[in-house]
Amino acid sequence: MDAALQNLIERIRAAAAAGTPLRIRGGGSKDFYGEPSSQGELLDTRELQGIVAYEPSELVVTVRAGTPLAELEATLAEHGQCLPFEPPHFGGEATVGGMVAAGLSGPARASVGAVRDYVLGMNLVNGRGEHLVFGGQVMKNVAGYDVSRLMAGALGTLGLITEVSLKVLPVAPAEATLKFEMSQDHALRQLHAWGGQPLPLNASCWVEDAGVATLYLRLRGAVAAVEAACRALGGERQDNAQVAPDWRLCRDQQLPWFAERGARDLWRLSVPQTAPVLELPEAPLVEWHGAQRWVRATRENAERIREAATRAGGHAVLFIAADADRAAPSRFQPLAPALLSIHRELKREFDPAGIFNPGRLYPDL
Repeated sequence: MDAALQNLIERIRAAAAAGTPLRIRGGGSKDFYGEPSSQGELLDTRELQGIVAYEPSELVVTVRAGTPLAELEATLAEHGQCLPFEPPHFGGEATVGGMVAAGLSGPARASVGAVRDYVLGMNLVNGRGEHLVFGGQVMKNVAGYDVSRLMAGALGTLGLITEVSLKVLPVAPAEATLKFEMSQDHALRQLHAWGGQPLPLNASCWVEDAGVATLYLRLRGAVAAVEAACRALGGERQDNAQVAPDWRLCRDQQLPWFAERGARDLWRLSVPQTAPVLELPEAPLVEWHGAQRWVRATRENAERIREAATRAGGHAVLFIAADADRAAPSRFQPLAPALLSIHRELKREFDPAGIFNPGRLYPDL
């Protein structure tokens, strides 16, 4: 065990003994996400850096939690490989541990899966200061409770991630983006119909900008499959070099549509792909073939937005609060009593002293 890891473990043990909160943080690119909390002494994961093992032929990489995400992606790109779920960077110094802890995925998520689907194994330090190993470097090693994937989206409330093994994939040999002018209702119906066909759908983005409603559809896969899909679907084919930056801006919620929200909150709605047009304060930006819908709204519309998401069979997250100083509703949709009980039991098991990121996921956890 190296000195950096040993130092972190000793700090966790001391904090547990004293009941002192710790604020786990990597590059800080997702400080805005989750309940605002400045409680505790900073526990910086960037002391843990480096790629531990990488076997391109096995499509597996093991990396320490504080490693910059950009560094990992650059290494994978050198071998023609990638993290297919396109984790967002938010223009900051995102780390691998933060990527897993936040559990956020980019435009391709609906087609290729989420962060947790690519986590094979993980090392973490629990609230007792014990360094634990879960999973491994192949899928068949996952047995019993899948603790590794449980950490995805936990926002560091259950433990300090120190090392992660991830499944990676080759970069698709062909890609194309098609543009269609169509209403939200038409786009949702079309995406649903296309989803039932053998098409190399990878990502989609519907947005109404300057009064023009447009659907962008990204295809990825074998050259023959992408070309055949382009001929079958029609639309206006975009130049890959010109549209690639726009997909990255979409990944990081930095498209002009997001920048124009002004003093309004940004909400993220997760609903079934087949959900129809929802009753919202304004037309949303729609991703994931209809499953993710971004809404800009004033604080007074919070209840209306959550009700619309619930009626559709999903939930809503206050992703970015326009005014952090003003009282806001809970960032994450309140849990049903049974689920809240499970969360509390997990917290008690992994972090009995309640020292890790208190209140970051839910105010009382």
